Amino acid sequence: MQQITGLAALADQYDGYIIDLWGTVHDGVQPYPGAVECLQALRASGKKIVMLSNAPRPADVVCAQLEVFGISRELHDGVMTSGEETRRLLKARTDPWFANLGSKVLHIGGTHDLGLYDGLDVQRVAQPADADFIMNTGPDAERGVGSLDPYLPELRACLERGLPMVCANPDMVVVKGGKRQICAGALAAFYAEQGGKVSWIGKPYPRVYEPVFEMLNVPRQRILAIGDALATDMRGATAVDVAGLWILGGIHQEMIGDDIQLAKEEAKAVGLAPVAAIKRLVW
Repeated sequence: MQQITGLAALADQYDGYIIDLWGTVHDGVQPYPGAVECLQALRASGKKIVMLSNAPRPADVVCAQLEVFGISRELHDGVMTSGEETRRLLKARTDPWFANLGSKVLHIGGTHDLGLYDGLDVQRVAQPADADFIMNTGPDAERGVGSLDPYLPELRACLERGLPMVCANPDMVVVKGGKRQICAGALAAFYAEQGGKVSWIGKPYPRVYEPVFEMLNVPRQRILAIGDALATDMRGATAVDVAGLWILGGIHQEMIGDDIQLAKEEAKAVGLAPVAAIKRLVW
């Protein structure tokens, strides 16, 4: 794993780029310095780009949010999200796991994620006793985003009912505006550890990459996946056999900093080997 200071060092080796959003392009509040300019340079070099996010929201919603950050549709060839894949699975009901879910859903997550249900034949309910399954999009602002504790009574009630859970964002943590907070993956991990049944949708699971490859239409050996999370971005790249560029300045910043040797050791310890590491997404 080599350390580079700018993506220009690798650009000639790849024609298609799978780029993570939160922790790579922006911090949930604003783009990171140099990120938009890096995307512009990639496009000027004729590269294809698809944004792949574990956001539990439809792709068009995330695409609109990117425009607010100054990332126009001209800077990418499409957006794919874990929320988009979740919607597809719930709508089609061809996957056996989703076919058996039922129609009454208990939503665990913020109101900003409710667009996930638009156009779907599901009914939201307020109590575990009335639900057929759980949709977990993560913590909500009212109950707090720093700890599992406010969610444990509801999760335990769901466990007693034996409700299956759809986790629409496998991320465990995220850093928003410099502050670390838990994500849906942390709730789902607790649920699974207690014996609950969980279907994980998004990175690092290969299914979410298939639409991305269709949008890129580039041979896999010419694709580079860029992201800040070892467990999702880099493991996902390995799972679908594409090269990975690890952003060290995201969720692992506090642990690794700029120490490339420590980064190599951390990656090796979990059986991963990104081709390179970079502090931030800059050209």
